[in-house]
Amino acid sequence: MREFAGRTAFITGGASGIGLGMAKVFAWAGMNVVAGDIREDHIAAAHDAIADEGLAERVRFIRLDVTDREAFAAAAEEADAMFGKLHVLCNNAGIGLLKPISTASEADWDWAIDVNLNSMFNGVKALLPRIRKHGEGGHVVNTASMAGVLQYSQAGIYVTTKFAVVGFSEALRAELAPEGIGVSAFCPGGVRTNIREYEKTRPERFAVEAETRSGPPPGFSFTEEQRARLASLTASPEEAGELVLQGIRDNALYIFTAPEFRAGVEERFAAIRRALGQDEERAAVARELIPGLVGSPIYNEAP
Repeated sequence: MREFAGRTAFITGGASGIGLGMAKVFAWAGMNVVAGDIREDHIAAAHDAIADEGLAERVRFIRLDVTDREAFAAAAEEADAMFGKLHVLCNNAGIGLLKPISTASEADWDWAIDVNLNSMFNGVKALLPRIRKHGEGGHVVNTASMAGVLQYSQAGIYVTTKFAVVGFSEALRAELAPEGIGVSAFCPGGVRTNIREYEKTRPERFAVEAETRSGPPPGFSFTEEQRARLASLTASPEEAGELVLQGIRDNALYIFTAPEFRAGVEERFAAIRRALGQDEERAAVARELIPGLVGSPIYNEAP
């Protein structure tokens, strides 16, 4: 997708943080935006912020629980009634539940999987048919994290879901490429958002005792001086939104915000290469017999 004016995007988690940053940037580019969010207070604040930007006619907000499939289907109908044809879906809603796998409760695990992973499928199921219907192409952006390619110690639940989102995005991209629909895995690093406020949205079915709720894991508690230094590495939600817009324009497989993580990613993939070794004869046979797994074109595309 290279033309944005008059096109419509649907963004989940769209009333705060990165989602609201995307909504603003897309609207500045001439797009119509439907932003779904579970928090009424965020919707109210976002509505005022959008009005202050003079974008109220382009950006509409609706309440949406991304784990509720019936609600997602209804939201798709509502979006269609607002602006008509849909071209971009941004599965952005998520919770930053930073907790080790070994000490997590079943409720923590199930909630994180429901919001961070199941919602991706729910969004695609509800809205992809509407992108396909007009035959004009489009794009799907799934918000993962740097934790989707590089694990953070003591944040195992979050890492698990975000690695899954990257795999989900890669598989979906291969499926939709013949239809002219792009897919990107958005892997932000530090962005100034309220993602740590997830406990305010924990539903009763995933309730846990207050004392077991997760705080920052070891290594995530910083002094004021350290926070000030780290702030220089973080992006604003609008900066993140600009990167997403460019990623859609380039049909990028991955969209990153944090080049400072490159060394860690290189270490991870170096470890994979060491473990695999090298056997050119076996590789040649594999390329011939299972081309879908070896030499997949999604890894060789240039933006």
